[in-house]
Amino acid sequence: MQPALEALNVRKVYGEHVALNDVSLAIPDRSIYGLLGPNGAGKTSLIRIITQITGADAGEIRIRGEKLAPKHIAEIGYLPEERGLYKKMKVGEQLLYLARLKGLSRTDATQRIKAWVQRFDLAPWVEKNVEDLSKGMQQKVQFIATVLHEPSIIILDEPFSGFDPINANLIKDEILALRDKGATIILATHRMESVEEMCDNIALINRSRKVLDGPVSAVKDTFRTQTYSVEGQGRLMVMHPDFEVLEHNERENGHFHDIIRLHAGTTPNDLLRYLIGNVEVHAFRELIPSINEIFIRRVRETMPETLLEEAPAA
Repeated sequence: MQPALEALNVRKVYGEHVALNDVSLAIPDRSIYGLLGPNGAGKTSLIRIITQITGADAGEIRIRGEKLAPKHIAEIGYLPEERGLYKKMKVGEQLLYLARLKGLSRTDATQRIKAWVQRFDLAPWVEKNVEDLSKGMQQKVQFIATVLHEPSIIILDEPFSGFDPINANLIKDEILALRDKGATIILATHRMESVEEMCDNIALINRSRKVLDGPVSAVKDTFRTQTYSVEGQGRLMVMHPDFEVLEHNERENGHFHDIIRLHAGTTPNDLLRYLIGNVEVHAFRELIPSINEIFIRRVRETMPETLLEEAPAA
C-alpha cells in the first residue's frame, strides 16, 4: 500500500544550524505515526515543512505519491504545540471562521461544530469568548478546529499537554476513532505511555537525523535483551551455564524475585523447565524494554562523546 506521506532525504538549515539532515520517512496510510525526539531534534522543522509553513532546502515531501503542493493544505489538519486561538472571539464564531477558511460551507460547518461541541461538553460555552475558557477547554476548541474539516492527514504536536487524565483519555479516544475512520495521524509527543498505547509506527529523530524507525512491535523486538523476571519459592542456583542471574532478591519464607538473562542458544522454555524442576514458580515474564527506555538508550547512543560525558545517567 502506498504511504500516506513520505519524506525523502529532507534537509533544512537555518544559518549555521542544521535542523534536518537527510531525513526520510514513510508514514503508512490510516495509521498513527509517532514522531519522537528530544527538544531541538528537528521534529518541528519537519512538521513545518509538511504543513508548508516553510520549505525544505533539499529533498521533498510526497502526499500519496504526489509532490507536496499548495492543494494539499486542505488535506492536512495541524494542531501546533503553541496554541493560537483568538482570545476575544466567541468559541462558535471562531470555529465557524476557521472551518470556512478550510473550505466548508456555512451549513456543513455549523452542523459539524454542533456535533463536536456536544461531544466535548462545550455547548454551554459556544457564546463565550475564548479567553473565558479554562486552558483545557481552549485546547478542546483547538482540537476541534484541527479536525473539523475532516482532513485525511492530521498532525498533532503534544495534543495532551495541559489536560487532566479524564480529558487526556477523551482526546486519546477521539484520535483512535479518527484513525479507525481512515485518517493518518502524526503524533509528536514526549508522552511515551501514549506512544505505547496508540502508535502503530514510530520514528526517532535526534540531532537532525533519523536514528530509528519502524512498527512499534518490531522496534521493541529489536531491543529485547532475553531478560526475565522470575518470582517463586525455593533455592535457585545463581551460577548456571545457560543463564545469568542479574539480580537476586530473597524474601520471607524462602520466596525470591530474580532477574535472569538467558545466554545465547537458551530459550525461555529451557529456563522454565529448569525452574519447574528446582523451585515453585509463582510468576514468569519477559522484561521487554518500554518505548521510553528505548528512546533514552537510542538518544544516548547517538550523542557525541563530549555531550555524553556531561549527560546524566538514564
